[in-house]
Amino acid sequence: MPEVPERMTHVLRRRNDPVVVQTFRSTVAAVLAYVAALRLTSDPAPLLAPLTALLVVQVTLYATLTNGMRRVVSVVAGVLIAVAFSELVGLTWWSLGLLILASLVLGRVLRVEEYVPEVAISGMLVLGVTHVTETAYVRVAETVIGAVVGTVLNLVLAPPVFVQPASAAIEDLAGRMHRLLTDISCRTAQVNRQEAVGWLHEARRLDQDIVRIDGELSRAEESTRLNPRVRQGELARLVLRSGLDTLEICAVVLRTLCRSLADLAIEREGEEGGVYPDEVAAPLCELLNDVARAVDGFGRLITAQVSASAERAEEELAQALLDGRAARERIARLLVEEMRRRPDRWQLQGALLANIDRLLDELDVERRSQMLAESLDRYQERRRERRQQPQALWHRIRGA
Repeated sequence: MPEVPERMTHVLRRRNDPVVVQTFRSTVAAVLAYVAALRLTSDPAPLLAPLTALLVVQVTLYATLTNGMRRVVSVVAGVLIAVAFSELVGLTWWSLGLLILASLVLGRVLRVEEYVPEVAISGMLVLGVTHVTETAYVRVAETVIGAVVGTVLNLVLAPPVFVQPASAAIEDLAGRMHRLLTDISCRTAQVNRQEAVGWLHEARRLDQDIVRIDGELSRAEESTRLNPRVRQGELARLVLRSGLDTLEICAVVLRTLCRSLADLAIEREGEEGGVYPDEVAAPLCELLNDVARAVDGFGRLITAQVSASAERAEEELAQALLDGRAARERIARLLVEEMRRRPDRWQLQGALLANIDRLLDELDVERRSQMLAESLDRYQERRRERRQQPQALWHRIRGA
């Protein structure tokens, strides 16, 4: 009995999984499209309708609408070309070649994306039958039925919004960077070459996570478009996208920071003591801890802006940045003395300070607010331009 709640929790957690959502909706849409095509067409086995529904139904409503429109346009274009060829030349080897060429070119012109081959396929299937007009009607009708059923299903059963999984993934990325910085700060005094190279490899692996999270964020952005369950989808999209862009820059800087520490550790290999003497290692440890707190606070701030109040997260981030800048000034003075003792290492010391400065600047609260304001302004400007395009076109037509 104790295992039942645990299993139920796992099922509920998997309910909004993209694979589960896609499988369930595709199955239901295909069955409904088949039933509708049986009633609305004369074909005894209208399998093209469920096939279209399978291709059209996507995880998000926006993707379903765009896929439905592209598939219908591609099929209609292919059928029209086939009807024209059947009336003019019929089916020969050279007319088939011309049909395929014209269909592919027309598909590119119509911008049906992945459905470009569908234009040629529809044309060939219609051209190769005896009753061209009847086959053309049936093919278009079944395609439209499948596309309409798939679209209506996603309108009636609104797809889930994937903003929360994307925000959780971004927060997890910030958590990994926080743990890496914390680990570095704890071992600054006695780090060896193997540990420093391990940090560098861990920083490089962050790039793979960023690519994966970028895909999740793109799906989340798509799930907010035309979704009746989302009211401020554009704001959430801007918050998450700008946050991921900032963390991506921080990951690059962190990789460079780890490279500097690895070079310092390699130079010190075989010598007694750590990379830095104790009077420098302790303040550097404090500085890296403050930067780690700032990165973690930044990740929580992004999530808070999406889900709840962000005041507390913003205050914690601002305090961590304030402490980090104060610690940075202290360590800068100590590193000046260190460079006087070891002038051959001034480039590595300067790179270390420059990377920490860049991290603190990228995580700055005011900088982020300014970036969000600029992103919102650009979005509003694009919306105004889209609204003015039909009016400008109408004015040009009237002028002509």
